[in-house]
Amino acid sequence: MAAAVGSISYEEDLWDLQIAMSEAPTMQDRPVSPGLEDSYFECDDDLIEGDYISVADLSMETTEAVSKEVEAVTKDVEAVTKEVEEVHETEKAQRLSEDSEPEFEEEKPAQELRSTERKREYKKKFDKWAREHAKIITDEEIRLRKPLATDENLSLREVLRKGQSHTITDPREYQLELFERATKQNIIAVLDTGSGKTLIAVLLLRHILDQELEDRSSGKKPRIAFFLVDSVALVFQQYEVLNSNLDQPINCFCGDMNPEHWGKSTWQGHLKDNMVIVCTAEILYQCLMRSFVRIDQINLLIFDEAHHAKKNHPYARIIKDFYIFEDDRSNRPKIFGMTASPVDVRSNFTQAAKDLESMLHSQIATTADLALLRIYAKEATSELGQWCADQVWSFAMAEQEALKFERRVEKNYSKAQDTKPVEMLDDEMNRLREAQKFVMNWDFPKPTEDGNSLSSKVLHLRVYLDSIYQAPAADARCIVFVDRRYTARLLHDLFARIGTSHLRAGLLVGARNGEPGDLVLSVRQQILTLNKFRKGLVNCLYIHMVEGGNQWHIQTVRDGRQGEDVMREFCESLPADRLLQGNDSNLEAALDKERDLRVFVDPESGAKLTYASSLGVLAQFVACLPDASSPPNYMVTAEHGQYTCEVILPENSPIHSATGRPSSRKAIAKRSAAFEACLLLRKGGHLDENLLSTHHKHLPAMRNAHLALNLNKSSKYEMMIKPKIWEDSRGSLPESLYMTILKLEKPENLGRTSQPIALLTRTRMPHLPCVLLHLQADKTSNLTFASLRGSLQISQDALLRLNAFTLRIYKDIFNKKFEVDDRAMSYWFAPVIRNFQHMAGQRGSHDLIDWEVLDYVYENEAWQWNIHCQPSELEGRYLVDKWDGGRRFWSLKVMTDLHPQDPVPPDATVHRYMDSILDYSVSLFPKARKRAVWLKDQPVIYAHRILHRLNWLDEFTQKDLEVNNKAYVCPEPLLFSALPTTVVAMAYLIPSAISRIESFLIALETCDMLGLTVRPDLALEAITKDSENTEEHQGEQIHFQRGMGKNYERLEFIGDCFLKMATSISIFCLSPHNDEFEYHVRRMLLICNKNLLNVAVEKKLYEYIRSVGFSRYHPPLTLLEGKGLNKVDKQVYEHQLGDKTIADVCEALIGASLLSFSNTGNMDMAVKAVTALVSHSDHNVAEWADYYKLYTKPAYQLAQATAVQINLASQIEEKTGYHFKHPRLLMSAFLHPSLPSSGGIPCYQRLEFLGDSLLDMVCVNFLFHRHPDRDPQWLTEHKMAMVSNKFLAALAVKLGFHTHIRYSGTTIEFQKRDYAQEAQEVEREHNGARDYWTTTRNPPKCLADIVESYLGAVFVDSEFNFSEIERFFNDHVRWFFEDMSIYDTFANNHPVTHLHNHLVLSLGCSNYKVMASAVLNAAGTDVQHQVAVVMVHGEVVASGTAASSKNAKVKACERALEVLKPLAPSDFRQRWECDCVKGEDEVELGDVGTAI
Repeated sequence: MAAAVGSISYEEDLWDLQIAMSEAPTMQDRPVSPGLEDSYFECDDDLIEGDYISVADLSMETTEAVSKEVEAVTKDVEAVTKEVEEVHETEKAQRLSEDSEPEFEEEKPAQELRSTERKREYKKKFDKWAREHAKIITDEEIRLRKPLATDENLSLREVLRKGQSHTITDPREYQLELFERATKQNIIAVLDTGSGKTLIAVLLLRHILDQELEDRSSGKKPRIAFFLVDSVALVFQQYEVLNSNLDQPINCFCGDMNPEHWGKSTWQGHLKDNMVIVCTAEILYQCLMRSFVRIDQINLLIFDEAHHAKKNHPYARIIKDFYIFEDDRSNRPKIFGMTASPVDVRSNFTQAAKDLESMLHSQIATTADLALLRIYAKEATSELGQWCADQVWSFAMAEQEALKFERRVEKNYSKAQDTKPVEMLDDEMNRLREAQKFVMNWDFPKPTEDGNSLSSKVLHLRVYLDSIYQAPAADARCIVFVDRRYTARLLHDLFARIGTSHLRAGLLVGARNGEPGDLVLSVRQQILTLNKFRKGLVNCLYIHMVEGGNQWHIQTVRDGRQGEDVMREFCESLPADRLLQGNDSNLEAALDKERDLRVFVDPESGAKLTYASSLGVLAQFVACLPDASSPPNYMVTAEHGQYTCEVILPENSPIHSATGRPSSRKAIAKRSAAFEACLLLRKGGHLDENLLSTHHKHLPAMRNAHLALNLNKSSKYEMMIKPKIWEDSRGSLPESLYMTILKLEKPENLGRTSQPIALLTRTRMPHLPCVLLHLQADKTSNLTFASLRGSLQISQDALLRLNAFTLRIYKDIFNKKFEVDDRAMSYWFAPVIRNFQHMAGQRGSHDLIDWEVLDYVYENEAWQWNIHCQPSELEGRYLVDKWDGGRRFWSLKVMTDLHPQDPVPPDATVHRYMDSILDYSVSLFPKARKRAVWLKDQPVIYAHRILHRLNWLDEFTQKDLEVNNKAYVCPEPLLFSALPTTVVAMAYLIPSAISRIESFLIALETCDMLGLTVRPDLALEAITKDSENTEEHQGEQIHFQRGMGKNYERLEFIGDCFLKMATSISIFCLSPHNDEFEYHVRRMLLICNKNLLNVAVEKKLYEYIRSVGFSRYHPPLTLLEGKGLNKVDKQVYEHQLGDKTIADVCEALIGASLLSFSNTGNMDMAVKAVTALVSHSDHNVAEWADYYKLYTKPAYQLAQATAVQINLASQIEEKTGYHFKHPRLLMSAFLHPSLPSSGGIPCYQRLEFLGDSLLDMVCVNFLFHRHPDRDPQWLTEHKMAMVSNKFLAALAVKLGFHTHIRYSGTTIEFQKRDYAQEAQEVEREHNGARDYWTTTRNPPKCLADIVESYLGAVFVDSEFNFSEIERFFNDHVRWFFEDMSIYDTFANNHPVTHLHNHLVLSLGCSNYKVMASAVLNAAGTDVQHQVAVVMVHGEVVASGTAASSKNAKVKACERALEVLKPLAPSDFRQRWECDCVKGEDEVELGDVGTAI
């Protein structure tokens, strides 16, 4: 078994890779990866062919056995290969000695064999490395990355972990007291906030874990502890505390990790590997419900914020649905609750406390030691002084804050749109803008201590702070509490101006969106600020606690304080043993309400479905449906005081609706309907035994894996070697033929006088492009094919002459004798008069044929020589060695000074027999030579032996140029051909001409099969694969086929881009309301290589692909004599094609369809090609105009535009020159996703999806035509500059787009403002240089996004007029990229390209490879990560892991550069034993491909 390794690529894509197993007898029982089915997006990248290797399934013994098997097979293959090569060499030598007809199938250079062996060796080593490192590499990646990360780059969980120490060292007395109680009974610890309740939980966990280890050692079944919290943030916070204080394995889970997709085996693994799990309560509830874990498998339940355990909260449901149903109380887990204010103080407190105790089967307990620190903030005055009051206006009327006012006005207008005219909205907007303009133009003075600039309280605060921070005191900290966000912001800005230099201020305000002008900090920013305060980086903190006048704030704080006070009083009034009576009865009362509600327990797994859980189960099922766009819809009706509910599921659900039982409450009626639906789904097998959906919509990484191809997989396919037109037209005697004249544009470059030849066919040939032939060293000429319109009427007599002439060419020139069968002939040859061009318009086809030559050849088998012939008659003849098919001569002159018995002149080319000139002229075998008698006085002819160069499509090699062609022969042993030398000279070009004509015809038949009209040269280019690794643009070409012309790689590059654009447009039109995520999913299903391969195989496209270069010339006739007689002649052969090759050819055909009409700008044929090759309902259009027919204008686009929207369109028109017919469409292009929908206008993400593909297309089109000789690697690298976020963001600033984007949040504002200022400053410093933008910092992505969304809006508004996209490009983009050489550095900065250049150019090493593969998790279900390595001389230099193979390769190359860059070439060669000779072999950099 050998794992196939993927190739390197820059794409998005989509090039995700996985370890795939070749067929091996020892691995036949390996599970095959699931099919695509209805699973979600890719990937891509990026359903890789073959089985998957699961890390858990590979034992060391298996690995070693497999490796040994591979090595053994490899050695066998190498031995057989060597044997075959020796036989091949022997046969070749024998042929040269006995039959000099050349072998036209070129032998493989030793360099290619070395490359193949090297590739196999690298693959084997990488397979072994990947298996050994698959399980540990993710943890190693995390370990290496964490210490280098800054707080700003860390996740919230990592910030919490890094920000403070959670180790507990000295528990207090009251904590030990409550811990002792918790070890004996279930308790709810009631302590003030900040009093260390979690510490008690840690102590209890240590006790329980010690007890668990003892139980396991005594043979008891393992159990696990769950620490339950109520929010995601608390999951990570409590996990860090526990992880710092426990020495047993612990893990944490929350909803963001998508645990709803995990199966039972995954959970069993977590339960096996951990002793404590921290998670939200809902996760544990789902596990219990689905029977992934049983209540008796849990030894401890810790409820954080335990006061939530009421009604239908997951805390309560865990107790009511599972805890109490465990009859054996010894199997119930211990319970520990923690809270500070556990009940609603506005109700009966005592009863609520008893209910909580009953629910959790616990007793409330507290401690007598309650002397904990409390901080009360003084209420600050809003009278801060005139300067501060003025600054409030500057905050509120800042550009983005003014937009908040406008959005609020627009939102209010939208709600009352039926009663208020649009003019009222415009008036309000105008007043707001006037106010903003006034404030923006106001000259704000600096703050002073005189007059009313600052209030007395602010001045007092300054004096106080100055006294603290007058000197750089290391440990001084100060917190200033305020009652308004404004106040915190104002004081922060004020003291930044007037405070001492030792004061380092910070802000801490809430994450909730406030009024316009309010500052908002995310939870992440809050934690970062607190960490800085803790470390001393910030020493004065302005904290907004409670807003003055905000009753909700005040009441919340008041309730919390009162709750703690009342609870404390209640606890202190309890008896000493802290026990309450009546727990069971109270819980029974709570359960009585649910007695009549049905429960379903699955007989297979024990999974439990209740009314409460059915809503969640049904919602998860619907979410897993493919293309599910809506949740379940509950329709409640009332009749006779009872409510009945029907739940309606999406159309693609196997169950469309279900009706519940009548109930007196609406909530119960809804649950009843959901319960019924779940029962129907379980009965139908749509829910499995664990109540999980059997319909799966996986995550993006999973879909990428499923849609990508294994780039190393190849298969044998049939290959068509002759066009169908030859076969279809045979079988009868023709009465008319069609003429195609073959003529050289520069016949003088042939080196001999020639005349054109006509190809006569049964059907008219299409107009074919000329073909470049290499006639002599450094001399070429185009061979043209002139297809005449009219037909040539052929008599029986004329057909006989054509037959004789054609067969004579085959016999005399190519040493082949074919069966004479007029009905089997597909085409004939005929000589054409030399001056045919002057007569073509005056005479018919019949008169263009040189009938005199035809008659002579028909009547004479050869020109007869005799002793009486004059010397002049022997000159200028074509001589044929009758016994050696490889010896043909041009006779030049008679050598009167030489005689037949003279020695062979020393300058003659070598022959087997060299005793004399006569001996040299005879090629008979020894016995026949003895019987032969020759004239002794015959003349000697000086001749040139003709080089058997049948492949004129290829350049001359050095070996060809060194051939000696001088010869001295006698006429008697030779045959003087009846063919004129002018005809023979041209006829030698026939094999190359027919080979290319047949390739053109097969290419056109390919297009006919697909219903496409494509230029023949482009059609052939699209299906030409000239090496085994055509797609490796920087790689050494393996088994390169010479003379095949252009291969498909450039057409694939532009075709891939058009495919992306076409499918994007179609999906955008078909689903105008889907989000961008769904767009990407659906597009990937169309454009992925997997889909293209499937369609191509279904259409048998593989038959048409040209993967074999010119070999021998075989007319479609029966061979009677000549080389190849004993070979079985067949019309279809097999060739080895990679899966990706076939997919690439599909994209190349799209590119050929596009370029065939590029001079007119018509893209209809390319659209038609996309439809044919994706074969999907999401792209079913026949021409470009059909896209707009698919599009239905949404309501928001057609609604009446407001003055704001019209004004925006007017401003943008001034900057770009495009006038919007639908200003609301333009508004959508500038609405950031952070902003709620404004007046029904969606954010820019959909338009960005569309614009991204349009921009790619126009950029690629420019590069493709501007640089016709550049390969796809270069084009891809330089296209990256054109569509990079850096350039697009700079363009957005240059066009002023950044001033119009609408968003929510100060982070975007700061990033946008800072970048815009820098970009404008850099442009000025560089005097407007074209590449100034490359020196800016990385911009906020939203700036690049709005350029793409703007293009999407223009495209839609212009009714899908692509010329508007081209106009924008020419007006605003093209100037930057007129000289692409200035971006070579930008392109080469890509780590993969940088590594390639460094190794090859700087270190002179060509023996290296970049390889990637996907690694599966232990369960073998979902792809967890991709791993890539850089190998030099077979040794791993560096590795990297990431979610996609592209990013993994980038990381691996970056790390390899870190290792290699410091090394001098001599050190490098010594370290890696590099013996590469610079320039000897070209490097094969992974499998470098294009990714648009």
